[in-house]
Order: sequence, then structure tokens, then C-alpha cells
Amino acid sequence: MTLVLIAVGGAAGAITRYLIGGWVEDLSAGRFPWGTFVVNVLGAFVFGFIWSLVEQRLVMSIETRVILLTGFLGGFTTFSSFMFESAALIIDGQWGLAALNMGGQLLAGLAAVFLGLALGRMV
Repeated sequence: MTLVLIAVGGAAGAITRYLIGGWVEDLSAGRFPWGTFVVNVLGAFVFGFIWSLVEQRLVMSIETRVILLTGFLGGFTTFSSFMFESAALIIDGQWGLAALNMGGQLLAGLAAVFLGLALGRMV
């Protein structure tokens, strides 16, 4: 059942990402990927907001958390999880691990894109 909840939330998140990202891109009509930028920052904000509510005052079932945080926001953007995990490391005073997490994922991700591009061109 958990996988079904994640799938439903993920589908809704992916559709929302497509709609918001496309709308922002249409508005900006520039060279910078504003649609992705806005979706990633918005996803990080919403993840932090929901998590704060859950920890502070809002009683939310595990199923609802799975749908919203793992499903919807996972489909909307994994950037929100990346930022939340980095923030958690900083809050715990683990600045080095936070820097490693952020820098490592950014550099490794960029390298992986270029590697994938190169491999795809060779096939």
C-alpha cells in the first residue's frame, strides 16, 4: 500500500512540476532555466514548511507524510530532499558533511551528466 501512495503522490508531483515549470518558462522566455530553478526552490520550501508543521504542531499520519513528502515532493523535485538533508547536517553542526553532501552531489551530478552525454554520443 505504501508504494501505491508514493506512486499516486509522485504522479501528482510530476504533473505539478511540469505545469509550474512550463508556466514559469513561458513567463521568463529567457536563456536561464527559471522553471527548474523555481520548482527546486519551491519544493525545498514546501518540504521544510511541511516538516516543520509536522514536528511542531500538526498531527499527520505516516500515510499522509509518505504521500506528501516522499511521493508528491519526490515527484515534484528531489532537490527538496537534498536541501533538507543538507540543512539537517548543518543543524547538527556537521558543516563538513553538509559541504561534502552539497558539493559532492553537485559536482558528481554534473560529471554524471557529462559522462552520460559522452556515452550517449558514442552509442
